[in-house]
Amino acid sequence: FWLDKGVDGLRLDAVPYLYEREGSNCENLPETHEMLRKLRRHVDANYRDRMLLAEANQWPEDAAAYFGAGDECHMNFHFPLMPRLFMSVQMEDRFPIIDILQQTPEVPDNCQWAIFLRNHDELTLEMVTDEERDYMYQMYANDPRARVNLGIRRRLAPLLGNNRRMIELLNGLLFSLPGTPVLYYGDEIAMGDNIYLGDRNGVRTPMQWSADRNAGFSRANPQKLYLPIIIDAEYHYESVNTEAHRNNTNSLWWTMKRLIAIRKRYRAFGQGSFEFLYPDNRKVLAFVRTVGEGNQQERILVVANLSRYVQCVELDLSQYAEMRPTEIFGQTPFPAIGQLPYFLTLGPHSFYWFSLANPAETQDGDTNVVLPSLTVTGSWQTILKGEARVRLEAILEDYIVNCRWFGAKARNIQSLTITSVVPMHSDPELDSGRIIEATVLLLHIDYTEGDPQTYVLPIAYVTGEQALQLRLDSPQSQIATLQIKTSQGSEEGVIFDAFGDRGFLSLLMNSISRHSFYKGTPGQIIATTTQKFAELSADIETLPLEPRVLKAEQSNTSVAYGELQGSTMRERFILKLFRKVEEGVNPDLEIGRYLTETQAFDQAPAVAGALEYRKGRSKPITLAILQNYVPNEGDAWRFTLDELGSYFERVMVEQAQLEKVPVPTGSLLDLIELEIPELAYATIGTYLESARLLGQRTAELHTALGAATDDKDFAPEEFSQHYQRSLYQSMRNLVGQTFPILERKVSKLSDSNRSMGREVIKQKEAIMGRFRMVLDQRITAKRIRCHGDFHLGQVLYTGKDFFIIDFEGEPSRSLSERRLKRFPLRDVAGMLRSFQYAVNMALRNQVASGLLSEDVTDQGEGLLAWGQFWERWVSASFLSSYLEAASASAFLPQNKLELRILLDAYLLEKAIYELGYELNSRPDWVGIPLRGILQLMMTAVDDAV
Repeated sequence: FWLDKGVDGLRLDAVPYLYEREGSNCENLPETHEMLRKLRRHVDANYRDRMLLAEANQWPEDAAAYFGAGDECHMNFHFPLMPRLFMSVQMEDRFPIIDILQQTPEVPDNCQWAIFLRNHDELTLEMVTDEERDYMYQMYANDPRARVNLGIRRRLAPLLGNNRRMIELLNGLLFSLPGTPVLYYGDEIAMGDNIYLGDRNGVRTPMQWSADRNAGFSRANPQKLYLPIIIDAEYHYESVNTEAHRNNTNSLWWTMKRLIAIRKRYRAFGQGSFEFLYPDNRKVLAFVRTVGEGNQQERILVVANLSRYVQCVELDLSQYAEMRPTEIFGQTPFPAIGQLPYFLTLGPHSFYWFSLANPAETQDGDTNVVLPSLTVTGSWQTILKGEARVRLEAILEDYIVNCRWFGAKARNIQSLTITSVVPMHSDPELDSGRIIEATVLLLHIDYTEGDPQTYVLPIAYVTGEQALQLRLDSPQSQIATLQIKTSQGSEEGVIFDAFGDRGFLSLLMNSISRHSFYKGTPGQIIATTTQKFAELSADIETLPLEPRVLKAEQSNTSVAYGELQGSTMRERFILKLFRKVEEGVNPDLEIGRYLTETQAFDQAPAVAGALEYRKGRSKPITLAILQNYVPNEGDAWRFTLDELGSYFERVMVEQAQLEKVPVPTGSLLDLIELEIPELAYATIGTYLESARLLGQRTAELHTALGAATDDKDFAPEEFSQHYQRSLYQSMRNLVGQTFPILERKVSKLSDSNRSMGREVIKQKEAIMGRFRMVLDQRITAKRIRCHGDFHLGQVLYTGKDFFIIDFEGEPSRSLSERRLKRFPLRDVAGMLRSFQYAVNMALRNQVASGLLSEDVTDQGEGLLAWGQFWERWVSASFLSSYLEAASASAFLPQNKLELRILLDAYLLEKAIYELGYELNSRPDWVGIPLRGILQLMMTAVDDAV
């Protein structure tokens, strides 16, 4: 009956006493085992994946008989372990736990002990000695009303005096010791009991779901409930209920949820070997759980403090030498294990779960890497269900950190969860019968510090020759091997990032052109086009377009689509998949669509379509954007580096005395009023005109974005006193965050950088004064939508002109922050700072090519001065052209003083931001922002005089 209803298993109550025999205690009778084998055969033959759980309150060597040879009960309660968990905690001694587990026999491979903290409605004390029972009564049931038969009728929280640390410790042991943990309802929220109710009713009270009537258990008259709800002051249902716990991330409910999730993620908690460690400190219980071999091996080290006081322990982990423990909950790395005893300290009633990992032996892109494996039944999409999904999440957690588009490599992942699954497939009628299947996953990633993030990962499955070809062509896209078992046999293939499959790339393009819709769990993916799509695709002669993944290192993944014309390809579109996403429209799509359909701006790629994820009433998530392909010679960064390479070569050849270069001083706003000297034209050449053209295109972009409109997301806004205070505060915060890092690391910098660093530290108050001027001066400018991450790498060079791309803003900032309206000189400051970075990179390239020595000061600071000469006049050319082209725009301030204050502030802000980045990521580059800050402060002081 119950199996037909769909229950997952049956608890066989008091299984030793199914049959009676005179002259025996009726335990382990042959007829009992024969009946169990018959029942097992019936269940296995008629009900898939069902379980029989035996209740045999016996010593482990006797109870193990009910497993048979793996052909009787699947599971069996381990009664003797339960009271010894409580004894060890109360005695602060690991011996009771170790002793009973040492007496526990091995069970068949297809069987498992069920371990628990109470036998659903009592802490039974039958499987203890009389002395131990007396001890347990004294410690845990001093009130006789708490006792029933040979047990204690209390819920877990009252049993432990509502001690949160003890509750977590015992659950930590329950989830890590050999066996499958069994939880009793209410223990996950520390529910109380009522020992004044008769028999075992005190621990059978209604579940407390909420603070509503009857604790949310029933809408009936309270007097009709089968038992009254708990109204004891300490455990009152209005404060102790599931709803309240779920709303508090520090509650026990969330702790239990994390325990369950982690145990599911690590196979070693439920399978494999178990080995006790025996440190001198008996108050500490330690053991190692291991499963698998080689690349698939998992090792978990568990260390628990059974004492109510802080303890220290030295563990002999020499057999795991060179492995590095990582604390599982926070993913905190601990020092590597050596030959000496491993020293740990533990807080009162606390425990550690460590993952022990070998040093990394493989590198991304290695075709010989051993992939993790999965096994499922049915189809490959089964990996997204049940235990296989949990295993896949653990595999993806390791996979994603090695992906070039993953932007949080410096952060520790606490957990990765698949939050949405959207299958995508081709239309056989429209795609010549070809079937293409892939699944788009949204991955929610929590970190040990900072806010969570969501990443997009499309996955697909291939077998046979396709799998071998994938291994050769795109080894980095492989995620795991997959074995699929069916009634006809089994097959093996590879799960991989679907961007490694040309079929999937074509599916993306076709989906947009056909306005396709894909339903997921939850949510859906919707493809749309703009009015421009028909115009851009009107003259396409060959379909389908051929896809080509662009190899550039970036935080997203881009695909070019083109027509094959003989042996060459004429690119027509480019699709960008955003890997890190948030709720809300991406500025790249929003601004691009605005410049395509509302304010025509020809120097940016037109938006042709998009893929968006939508769920209920939530804001749409931009997954991908389709634009027309702009034929180009590379980005302006590469073009600028080539020009600088030629510039430095000319200087070294033609200039006999490099140190006499006339580097201009003063602010850029003063410099643009001067004539560009003949020496600049002779040495810098045509790049001065390129800089002027780039300045003009930048002004045209801002003019389009700053035009009057009824669209509130793009309508210009006045500077207010409130915004000026906000702007000043953000700049002040940046100084407060960056300068402590500089002060801490300045002594470790090179000699020249250390000197500049210390000078910058001295300038801190003066810098704050520069920023203060933003607050003190009334600003008449306007704020508009801007590019947000403007530098030479965000501009394409066609050979004659510039196209501005990538309007998504800085990926490290939140979507809402990237959509804020700002003063456009912030973009200008980004480009001006990019010129200085280009000079430094060009000098490094000269060193790498052997034309310069490692220390450019060997040329008497000459080349550094020539670099500054180039940077100053190129910046002046860019800024002069920008201000000239934008002169009629309403967003510029009404006088030069406001312009000077804002430009200096934004340049200084950008340089300090760069300083913080370089200190943390590229200390060798820290001289660039340091030199920029000092130069800005020098000109600012001069201006103020």
